[in-house]
Amino acid sequence: MTVNPADAPVLGALYGSDAMRAVMGERAFLSAMLRVEVALARAQARLGIIPPAAAEAIAAAADVDRLDLRAMAEATRNTGYPVVALVRQLSALAGEEAGRWTHWGATTQDIMDTATVLMMRDGLALIDADLARLNAALARMAAAHRHTVMAGRTHLQHALPVTFGYKVAVWLSPLITMRERIAQCRPRLERLQFGGAAGTLASLGEQGLAVQREMAAELGLAVPDIPWHVARDGVAEAICLLGLLCGALSKIATDVMLLMQTEVAEVAEPHAPGRGGSSTMPQKRNPIACEYVLAQSRGVHALVPLMLGAMAQDLERATGPWQAEPLAVGQAFNLAHGALLQALVIAEGLSVDAARMRRNLDLTGGMIVAEQVMMGLAPYLGRGRAHHLVNAACDRALAEGRTLAEVLASMPEVSAHLTPEAIRALTDPEAYLGSAVAFIDRVLARLGSG
Repeated sequence: MTVNPADAPVLGALYGSDAMRAVMGERAFLSAMLRVEVALARAQARLGIIPPAAAEAIAAAADVDRLDLRAMAEATRNTGYPVVALVRQLSALAGEEAGRWTHWGATTQDIMDTATVLMMRDGLALIDADLARLNAALARMAAAHRHTVMAGRTHLQHALPVTFGYKVAVWLSPLITMRERIAQCRPRLERLQFGGAAGTLASLGEQGLAVQREMAAELGLAVPDIPWHVARDGVAEAICLLGLLCGALSKIATDVMLLMQTEVAEVAEPHAPGRGGSSTMPQKRNPIACEYVLAQSRGVHALVPLMLGAMAQDLERATGPWQAEPLAVGQAFNLAHGALLQALVIAEGLSVDAARMRRNLDLTGGMIVAEQVMMGLAPYLGRGRAHHLVNAACDRALAEGRTLAEVLASMPEVSAHLTPEAIRALTDPEAYLGSAVAFIDRVLARLGSG
């Protein structure tokens, strides 16, 4: 029976992903620990520490389906770690002669940490691939709507005109950086853990470093400068990275939800019969993907402090902080991937209503470009006086239900300097987009899509 809905057969359809559960689940963990034990045996066989036949027997026996999970659970409850039980069963499966060479010179944390790194490596690869898909979808959207003018909003109010492509480019830019961060993080994360009982590899004497090197090569991992049993920055950084990713995804989801409001209705999540429906209100099309981006992101953000707190590990082996990490790592990867997949649903199927954007842009009768009018008057009146006049004109436009251009044309202080044609030009939102298109092109150039 599952407790976390992200691991449940029904609610798991909303949280996380089957692909990430396969990568980060307990079966994957047991398989990864067996891989580490096999890599250790093969490395030591190449160095003449254990018989080659023993290494091959250990490799042949390292099948997760042959493990007695019930017995392993009982032993784990007693010892506090699964490795003792795993090694005992692996040794028995390998046979008496080969089994006595299993786990030679290693410690429990070597096996568990390296297994976790192997899983996180696969998890980051999965996230990176889907993030590349998301970025490509957003790039297509930004390019398609580079000239789709809409209201830019600050403090939830009309501010200045932007284009929808500009808005999407703002979403995209940090996600391009996220892929850079993944590439930069991986060398710091994907490192072998092999230090023996207290991190000195004393049990292997002069051969410890050679075993470490061969074992790392077997697993495709880097050799660290020193065992990191109690130096947890690599794994903590990876979870913090997932927190940053989810923060960027949350920005997209928040914007889309706000733009989907009935009174705004400028975009909509992709629709299918029954999607986002209500049990009682037939008309509802709720922002389901956005909601689950936000929910899962908050789950990841709640796990980041756990990983940061677990960095305070005591002496040469932690009593508690290390044991807390498994509560965060798998779930953070699963929820982050779930949020990413929901963002993909949005990006690959978002409906954009350019006509509604234009109607909303015109709701304030040109006041959205009041700054443009002020800047047009400033050379004649000075900035302060121009700001005061345009502010008064906006107040009158609101009170009288008139457009800003109409009010401005009736003000002698304005008409003395600006012709009606100039006033109309200064109150045209499409004429006040600044460098929006150039910014879009910069972002697309970073992605290689410009």
